[in-house]
Amino acid sequence: VILLLGLAVIVLYTESGPLVPALKSSWLLIHVSSAIISYGAFTINFALSVVYLFRVKGKLKSLPSPTRIDDFSYKLVLFAFPIWTFAVISGAIWAENAWGRYWGWDPKETWSFITWIIYAAYLHSRVTVGWKGTKSAWLSIAGYAAIIFNFFIINIFITGLHSYAGI
Repeated sequence: VILLLGLAVIVLYTESGPLVPALKSSWLLIHVSSAIISYGAFTINFALSVVYLFRVKGKLKSLPSPTRIDDFSYKLVLFAFPIWTFAVISGAIWAENAWGRYWGWDPKETWSFITWIIYAAYLHSRVTVGWKGTKSAWLSIAGYAAIIFNFFIINIFITGLHSYAGI
C-alpha cells in the first residue's frame, strides 16, 4: 500500500494552479469528499471480489470462507453506493450553481453515471434475483473497472469540464 501511494505521488503528481471560478465553492469539499469516501469503499469491495474468486477456486484457504467474504463485500457496496449517489447529486447541484445546468453529459459525468448504474445493478441483482458469490463478484469488478476508466482514461485522454482534474 505504501509503495502504491508513493508511486501514485511520483507518477500522478501535477502542479496545481489557481482555482477556476467554478471550483471556488463549498460544493468542492462536499462533492469530492463523498466521491473519495465511496472510491475507498469500492476499492476494498473490488479487492474482496478478487479474493472471493480466488477463494472459491480453492486458493487462499487461510482466509475466511467465501460466504463471509461475499457478505462483507456486499456490505461495502451498501455503504458506498448511497455515498456515491450523494457525490453524483452534489456534483449536479454544484454544476447548476456554476454553469446553470444540472447535467451536461460531460465524459466524467457520463462515466460516473455508468458507474452508478453498474453498482445499482449489483444491488438490484442481489436483492431481486438473488445473485451472490461469483456473479456479484464479477459485477463488482465491472463497476470498479468503470471507476478506473473514469478516473484514469477520462482524466488523461478526454477533455471536458472536468479537465482541470487531469492527471
